[in-house]
Amino acid sequence: MRFFSHRKRFGDLTEQEIIALAISSEEDDARIYRGYAETLRADFPTTAKMFDGMAREEDDHRAALIALHEQRFGSVIPLIRREHVAGAYARRPVWLIENMSVDKIRAEAAAMESAAEQFYLTAAARTQDSATRKLLGDLAAAEAQHQTTASDLEDTLLDDDSRATEESQAKRQFILTWVQPGLAGLMDGSVSTLAPIFATAFATQDTWTTFLVGVAASVGAGISMGFTEAASDDGELSGRGSPIKRGFASGVMTTVGGLGHALPYLIPEFWTATTLAILIVFVELWAIAWIQNRYMETPFFRATFQVVLGGALVLGAGILIGNG
Repeated sequence: MRFFSHRKRFGDLTEQEIIALAISSEEDDARIYRGYAETLRADFPTTAKMFDGMAREEDDHRAALIALHEQRFGSVIPLIRREHVAGAYARRPVWLIENMSVDKIRAEAAAMESAAEQFYLTAAARTQDSATRKLLGDLAAAEAQHQTTASDLEDTLLDDDSRATEESQAKRQFILTWVQPGLAGLMDGSVSTLAPIFATAFATQDTWTTFLVGVAASVGAGISMGFTEAASDDGELSGRGSPIKRGFASGVMTTVGGLGHALPYLIPEFWTATTLAILIVFVELWAIAWIQNRYMETPFFRATFQVVLGGALVLGAGILIGNG
């Protein structure tokens, strides 16, 4: 397959092309770090400063590489990028890190530098030309120095107070964007679908019909909750984050909450399916109470009482209506 690849093998690159590849790589990495900084600046200003500093380090190395190229080969730098070279390390697009926590973004930056260092070390080991080997070794050392610089910047900028503040902000944002909408959806899906599902079950004692009603109620409620959450608040003033993320969390958890006690009705035997569905209902209600206690700091017994009481009332209403 390599014979048909449109990418150039690293072993076929000239020394000029290797320097050009290093220049373009340093330029790309600087832009990536600045993208990280802009993504984080509003909520995590200290970490944003760290990435600003890393971007400046990349700029300095790029300037040194350009000076080296001008000295050896002139001012015209060949256009060659990582995607043009087989086996070159790839970079994750900036937009893919938007859903990552701040700690994972820092880890992503460390992985970027480590991958770059390993690439140059591996290339140096496969190169016979002594000058090229030295060049690749210097580039590997530069990437290792980047990792040290990043660590130093993190230690300098992220003192205990700053780190604690950013961790608190990250937790708050996670709760506002994912936990609250997801919990609301899970409660709605688990509780609101009880009445139609169990009313259908006891009215028809037909497990397949009950399953279809349960799926329809769950999916319909999920779509409704998802769109309602996304349209209710754009997140700009409330700081609750992306409406798309919140709508997704709410819609998915609403559907999951309803499907939990609809799926047992795939079992043909009515009482077996119903008994299992009721057991799953209490597991769902316990999970809701646990999430409220874990993330919303609601006292566990109060959360349990509220959720179980509400769920039991809706379940009882569904059974009474179905038997009527």
